[in-house]
Amino acid sequence: MKRSVAALVCLAACAVWLGQGAPGAGAVAKRPMTFADLMAMKRVSDPQISPSGKWVLFSVTEVSLEKNSKVNHLWVVPLNLEPMSQKRDMGHPDVYGERQVTSNTGESFGRFSPDGKFVLLTMKDQVYRMPWNEAAGTLGEAVQVTHVAGGADGAIWSPDSKRLLFVADVYPECSEHADWSAEDACDQAKDDAAAANPVKAQLFTGLLYRHWDHFTGLKRSHVLVVNADGSGVRDLTPRSAVGDAETPTFSLGGPLGYAWAPDSHEIAYVTNLDPVPAASTNNDVFTLRLDEAGAEAVKVSTSLGSDDGPQYSPDGKWLAFRSQKRAGYESDRFRLMLFDRSRKITSEVELTLKDYSEPGRPKEIGLDRWVDEFTWVGDSHHILFVAGDRGDAPIYETNITGDDLHRWGKARGEWSEVSDVLLHGRTAVVGTLVHADHPAEIVVADPLRMDDSVRTFSVDLSHSGPAEETAPPPFEPLVRSHLNDEIMSQLDLSPLASYWFTGAEGIKVQGFIVKPPNFDPSKKYPVKFLIHGGPQGAWGDAWSYRWNAELMAASGYVVVMVNPRGSTGYGQAFIDGVNGDWGGKAYVDLMKVLDAAEQQFPFIDKDRECALGASYGGFMANWILTHTNRFKCIVTHDGMYNPAAAYGDTEEMWFNEWEFRRGPVTGAAKWDPEPAQPWRYASLPAEQDPFRKWSPA
Repeated sequence: MKRSVAALVCLAACAVWLGQGAPGAGAVAKRPMTFADLMAMKRVSDPQISPSGKWVLFSVTEVSLEKNSKVNHLWVVPLNLEPMSQKRDMGHPDVYGERQVTSNTGESFGRFSPDGKFVLLTMKDQVYRMPWNEAAGTLGEAVQVTHVAGGADGAIWSPDSKRLLFVADVYPECSEHADWSAEDACDQAKDDAAAANPVKAQLFTGLLYRHWDHFTGLKRSHVLVVNADGSGVRDLTPRSAVGDAETPTFSLGGPLGYAWAPDSHEIAYVTNLDPVPAASTNNDVFTLRLDEAGAEAVKVSTSLGSDDGPQYSPDGKWLAFRSQKRAGYESDRFRLMLFDRSRKITSEVELTLKDYSEPGRPKEIGLDRWVDEFTWVGDSHHILFVAGDRGDAPIYETNITGDDLHRWGKARGEWSEVSDVLLHGRTAVVGTLVHADHPAEIVVADPLRMDDSVRTFSVDLSHSGPAEETAPPPFEPLVRSHLNDEIMSQLDLSPLASYWFTGAEGIKVQGFIVKPPNFDPSKKYPVKFLIHGGPQGAWGDAWSYRWNAELMAASGYVVVMVNPRGSTGYGQAFIDGVNGDWGGKAYVDLMKVLDAAEQQFPFIDKDRECALGASYGGFMANWILTHTNRFKCIVTHDGMYNPAAAYGDTEEMWFNEWEFRRGPVTGAAKWDPEPAQPWRYASLPAEQDPFRKWSPA
């Protein structure tokens, strides 16, 4: 992104920011949020900018408690930089411009064709194409593109708008057919036989046999290509190329595992060809030329850890992807890599940030944060990425050498699904943004006005005291979608507040607090002490439809949340601090920072505290139950209580084999280079066996 871009017109004063309701609306009596309110909110995601930059197509999921259902439809909103109407008629929700454009039984994954003529979407378990009217922002009659026996999803256009990549679940043995019609007929025959068989029991002889909440069965995901008119289907990842592997590799909320090259004749995809994928995180990036006879996939990643999220630069010179160094460690730092397509060389983008924490010439320090997601800027010389950082998830921009790194952190909260667009000659960034007190909306912002990379200091020349940093003023992006304004205007929600204190071994640890509705600082309130999962996760200024801090506070509680050792957003060493030490430093961090909250906030009633956690938080709730009596109640959900037993029922062996390795915490001189397995440590004293040392049971 060129630094000469003029700053956008100041629009924040005209914008309705998250949680403020509509401009000009009359005062509404606020009330606490209920579970029904949370479920009534429309869930906004997946913004896609039209090729002209005039529109944003996005997904909206609506939940019905009565029908016990979730239905997704596609909406559009104009992408402009004009202030919205100062008056909103709640009976006409399109006064702001957003409107629903699909209304079948459920539509998702909308994608504009690069030529601007069509939109792809998934509907009825197949890929459909709909004509797009750029002037009116409307869709025409849907035409089915795929007719795959087991369904199709995730279609993306080739840059020339002539072909589509998509994903389908197939039987690996059926992919040995050279012709797609024979492969699809084979899949259909096997599906029909399974449906007709009165025996529904399944026999699994190896891992991975399930992914979290569903069984994989005998099928595997493959990447396929089809012409835009539905002809010429081809399985690009048959058994002869990937064996029994899933392609792309299963990812829970991770980046897309396949991409087109700008010439429309090459693709990149992600798969794991290790013989025991349940014990391996070694996902690799491969490229494949589509129109060259006999072409075979070429591996371009070199790490023993996971590589994913391939994206070609617009000029075709580079292929970028995320990478982790350490084999078997799913929570290693996600780095940004570049593959030089002409020189066939892969290298890391060494992200360097200038540290202005002290007056004088800034120091250059490496950015020790995960690259959560990224996207190319149109000039092919810059990349935007999002990285969790101390309770926020700001946008960063870097050049391809990594030495011109900017942090766009003045717009607080958690950004995601970010891209850049040129609007009327001015560069803007578009994405979704959430806060702890507001769900996601589509926003557009001036990146230069969000830049907080350079900081200012004030010096009192009459005294010899230290220079004081001047806090940069916050920046409010322009909100383009307002689907939850009406319900949000009714709710009494408190913003997230942050505090820091000293945890185990003298390390600074961050905590957060959310106050209850109708808060009175002179009163004493009971506490809900939330413990996040992972353990490599984090609380922050973000919205959740599961463990929602505002809903937890709504019943009259102060909510306290702490990011102990193992949490993301504080550097990789802080994350690694929980490895092999599940009930150690993290437990001390939690207790010390809760102690600090009790001292710092006089409205906390320390005699009425409840600890609640899920997953790793559930483990920690179990650990707390057996190590302290300070809590009046404990809620544990999906928490490990016997690590040795849990090793025997997990479908992801790599997790336990890394997290419970022996190290200095359990008396070893150095970290065990071999995978942690209960029988390898069984002859040791319990204090030297992480499976038993950290067992709440």
